[in-house]
Amino acid sequence: MASTDPLVIRSLEFVGGLASVGGWRPELDLPEIAFAGRSNVGKSSLLNKLLKRRSFVRVSKTPGRTREINFFKVNGTFLLADLPGYGYAKVSKTRSAEWGPLIESYLRSTRQLRGVVQLLDVRHDPTEEDRQMLDFLADVSVPVMFVATKTDKLSHAAAKRRVQELAIMLQVDEDHIIPFSAQTGAGRDELAEAISGLLAPEPAA
Repeated sequence: MASTDPLVIRSLEFVGGLASVGGWRPELDLPEIAFAGRSNVGKSSLLNKLLKRRSFVRVSKTPGRTREINFFKVNGTFLLADLPGYGYAKVSKTRSAEWGPLIESYLRSTRQLRGVVQLLDVRHDPTEEDRQMLDFLADVSVPVMFVATKTDKLSHAAAKRRVQELAIMLQVDEDHIIPFSAQTGAGRDELAEAISGLLAPEPAA
């Protein structure tokens, strides 16, 4: 029997981009889920696989090109916020310095933010920029779920071992990291289910 899709995509709309601190942002009072990760971690490919669209979120051939926080309305019920990738060496220091305050302001001021999906390349240890991001997320007390991307680049055994190593480095349980491949779709439903859990209304007291 085919498994039930935990996140059926019925409608999808690009709403717009937040380009500067205090700039335009959606006025919709919908819950939001943000996606973060360093440049070239595979975020656009993951989002396309999650949303079951081939190229809805444009995959840039130039890492670090995205300068805005892009918002997508999913099923008319929540917003997906695609944060700019960080840590790409060839991006100018001026542009890189602009992203920090933009991301920080968004994370601190968005009351309806339900959680952040933090992407890490399964093949590499967390970078200094990754650790700075995680420290900041801990400071603002935002729920975080981890996704280890590009697992198809390794054998199954090697990918499993790397997830275990990442869990130790991040000081989280291994089951708090979702192994993901945009190529094969592995981990898509697990991520969709986790996001649905974050979006579920809190039980009445």
